[in-house]
Amino acid sequence: MHIARIGLGVAAATSVAALAVTALATAAPAAVPHTLAVPAVAGHNLVHGVSSPLTSEQCQAKWHINCYTPLQYRKAYDLNPLYKKGITGKGRTIVIVDSYGSPTVQHDLDVYSHQFGLPSTKVKVVKWGHVPAFDPKNSDMTGWAGETTLDVEMAHAVAPAAKIVVVETAVSETEGTTGLPEMMDAEKHLIDQGVGDVISQSFGATENTFPGFAGGDFSSIKKLRYAFQDANRKHVTVLAASGDGGATDLKLDGKTYYKKRVNSWPSSDPLVTSIGGTQLHLDDKGDRVKPDSVYNDYGSGGGGQSHVFTRPSFQDGVKSKVGTRRGTPDISMTAAVNGGAWVYSSYDPTAVGWDVSGGTSEATPLFSGIVALADQAAGHRVGNIQQALYGLYAHHAATNGIVDVNDGTDNSYQGVTGYKAVNGYDLATGVGTVDALKFVPALAKASHRG
Repeated sequence: MHIARIGLGVAAATSVAALAVTALATAAPAAVPHTLAVPAVAGHNLVHGVSSPLTSEQCQAKWHINCYTPLQYRKAYDLNPLYKKGITGKGRTIVIVDSYGSPTVQHDLDVYSHQFGLPSTKVKVVKWGHVPAFDPKNSDMTGWAGETTLDVEMAHAVAPAAKIVVVETAVSETEGTTGLPEMMDAEKHLIDQGVGDVISQSFGATENTFPGFAGGDFSSIKKLRYAFQDANRKHVTVLAASGDGGATDLKLDGKTYYKKRVNSWPSSDPLVTSIGGTQLHLDDKGDRVKPDSVYNDYGSGGGGQSHVFTRPSFQDGVKSKVGTRRGTPDISMTAAVNGGAWVYSSYDPTAVGWDVSGGTSEATPLFSGIVALADQAAGHRVGNIQQALYGLYAHHAATNGIVDVNDGTDNSYQGVTGYKAVNGYDLATGVGTVDALKFVPALAKASHRG
């Protein structure tokens, strides 16, 4: 999900630190498991503070990767015609949930927007709990600050007129507070207050690491679903990154991967739209030089069958692919590091400047922008989009702006065989990706008024 700033110089530009989401259980009452959520990390950092973004051609020459601007994304996803029609996300609000947040998020968004000629927007910060003072020497805090920066800038890139609310939670092991329950509490509070039309979550935890999982007791996950159930009632769209571990993910130690196929929550929750990852192949104008493939370079797009949730009715049409289980992802956006996004940040005084970021926590806020555009086009919240999404896929998918990813690449990772991108739905990219000019009005029309 988050591409961490791992402090590599140019000589080490192709080095990588690949960590995905895990859950760390601490002592907690049985009713609410205290599970610590951490952002997925698949690191690729070019230099400390590149002074300005480079072209893809320059990135290829220097670091042998493509690096893209929001202007290229706008062309690739056919967003510009929507903006010309006034569909910019105006009047809609995207909620982004991250631990600690970033003390420079507004400044960094302003610099990012100015660089690419975008209008900036006011970021409202909501502190949930006793959020500790930001310490740029604390790697946990800087990791989340990088995540926050990526989330905000990507959401803004797609929906430039949408309001953005960043919820900072006070995850701190030393204080005995903790991760997912706090995040769910924060989300439910904002939903109940009527704040936010779409929630973007770039965090998660491997299902297998939750208390009770090994014994077939999934209550520790199911007791955390209250925010999503509330969102479903209030017609708020909830998104989650599918992870960066391909068909596997990390064990409880946060370092080693399962040698079998696993999945992660909240992406696996049927009340959540799971966002997977693709790799874009663009020229400097943003035109495709070849079709999208599966994100699989310094991490790999998460996808597979949930071991907790059975197949929801909206996936009955793809039961040949998901079997009797909930399958992820549902839909995908760009996430590869080779083809990553330029992001500006200044929260770390030793590395002020531009980085290239990727992962499914890039894809998720990008798709939150797509949802905000659909909300505006519909004139109301599109809410839980699952039924509409799979309906659009089942009937004239291409006409509805669903672009199949079917080049045969896969999300195998860390020695665990994954799934191939084939014709139609698959467990590597879901239904595929989007042509926003067609998809946004189709989703707006297909979604019931909330």
